[in-house]
Parts: sequence; C-alpha cells; structure tokens
Amino acid sequence: MGRPGLIGTMARTAVIAGTATAVSGGVRSRQQASAQQQQEAQQMQQQQAQDAAFAQGQAAAAQTAAAQQQTAPAPAEDDTLAKLAKLGELKAAGVLDDAEFSAAKAKILGL
Repeated sequence: MGRPGLIGTMARTAVIAGTATAVSGGVRSRQQASAQQQQEAQQMQQQQAQDAAFAQGQAAAAQTAAAQQQTAPAPAEDDTLAKLAKLGELKAAGVLDDAEFSAAKAKILGL
C-alpha cells in the first residue's frame, strides 16, 4: 500500500487544480472590484473638482457683472446730466446762442 494508484493521483491532481482555479478566480475578482472602486473614486474626485471650478467661475462672473452694473452706468449718467445742466446755465446766462447750445448738447449726448 505505499503509493496511491493512478485514479488516486488523478483525483488528487484534480482537487489541487480546482482549488487553485477557485483561489485565483477569487483573487482576480477582488482585484477587479478594488480597481473598479479606485477608478470610480477618481472619477468622483474629478467631477467634484470640475463642479467646484465651474461654480467658482460662475460666482466670479456674477460678481464682475454686478460690479459693472453698479459702477459703470451711474457716473456716466451723472456726468452727462451735470454737463447738460452746466450747458443750460450757460445758455440761460446768454453765453451760448441756440446753435452753439444745440451743437454742444449733441456732442455730450453722442448724437
């Protein structure tokens, strides 16, 4: 009885091969799952970074637009009104005649 027969050796070999296949399949599936999770995490981080950059860009654009709306029209409008008022005073004082007043008014209004 020392050594197993041919059928015993084949059975032992099949068990060993089956076990090795099962173990390697399990390892491979865990590695694939881990790689999938890492890839999803990287994609999530990239998406969050893009969303944050987009939000910052939108906020900056909104601030710039708000600043331009608040500062730009008011001084130009006040300056134009002040020039027209001064022009009206000069005409009332008799310094300017109708033609000069009309020409200066057109120039101020950009006509």
